[in-house]
Amino acid sequence: MSFTLVIHGGAGNITPSMMSKQQEEEYTAGLTAALDKGTAILKGGGSSVDAVVAAITVLEDNPIFNAGKGSVFTKKGINEMDAAIMDGSTLAAGAIAGVRNIKNPITLAREVMLHSGHVFLSGSGAAEFALKQGIEMATDEYLFNKMRYEQWLEIRDSDFYQLDHKEDNLKGVAPNPDHKFGTVGAVACDVHGNIAGGTSTGGMTNKRFGRIGDSPVVGAGTYANNATCAISCTGHGEYFLRAVVAHDVSCLMEYKGLSLQEACNTVIKDKLVKLGGEGGLIAVDAKGNHDFCFNSAGMYRGMRNSEGKELVAFYG
Repeated sequence: MSFTLVIHGGAGNITPSMMSKQQEEEYTAGLTAALDKGTAILKGGGSSVDAVVAAITVLEDNPIFNAGKGSVFTKKGINEMDAAIMDGSTLAAGAIAGVRNIKNPITLAREVMLHSGHVFLSGSGAAEFALKQGIEMATDEYLFNKMRYEQWLEIRDSDFYQLDHKEDNLKGVAPNPDHKFGTVGAVACDVHGNIAGGTSTGGMTNKRFGRIGDSPVVGAGTYANNATCAISCTGHGEYFLRAVVAHDVSCLMEYKGLSLQEACNTVIKDKLVKLGGEGGLIAVDAKGNHDFCFNSAGMYRGMRNSEGKELVAFYG
């Protein structure tokens, strides 16, 4: 049987002029390490859920990505992380939002899915559950990232928040001179034909009021259903929430009979553009077909399958 793993490390204004040779090498190494970890599980006959968690964990541990160790700072100068995972074979899902001091938020999302009796936990309740389940914690020192901190210092006294992966001229959004970071995610099809999707993020620099984006919201930033597809999104979360992007792709496949690629293109390159949203997604179906779809200049992305195909790319 065949398998496919697809990953992303954020989308946005990613162009060759903004990337040094060293940065290209760092992103290539980071994405490749995640592909290695995830495909090792799929090769061994492991589940798509475990492969997704394994790949995302590697990205969360790498400070060049805005998730886990690389998470950005809120208005209060703290890290708040969100994550979600969904099992396409059962439609089971687990999500967490606004958590602090969790080393790998995606592992907590999986625990919520498997052992909480709920789908979505937030804040102190999610933290309490993490302690109960023995989830590995992280100190503020571990999560402190000098570059992220300096990004925050530049705008902390303003009412702006910052999309850490692109410039934006929307009201309240500060232009960001450094567009090379973002949400992380993975989707997989295992040898049993089961699919799964997961997403993890550190959110927006200087975000206020406990803001939650699309990443942990089932159907908006993350979705999986064996009958259609598994999706992980990245971009300006407010638009992805309003467009219910991940589930919309699935619906186009289920109700209109569109192929994976047709459905992704309709949502990302037509419907989302008309709304004014920028970003992208990764997708896989139960036959192992995959797609990278984005309407931004670039998206950090990678793919590997059982046929020996492999891709790591950044630009459009």
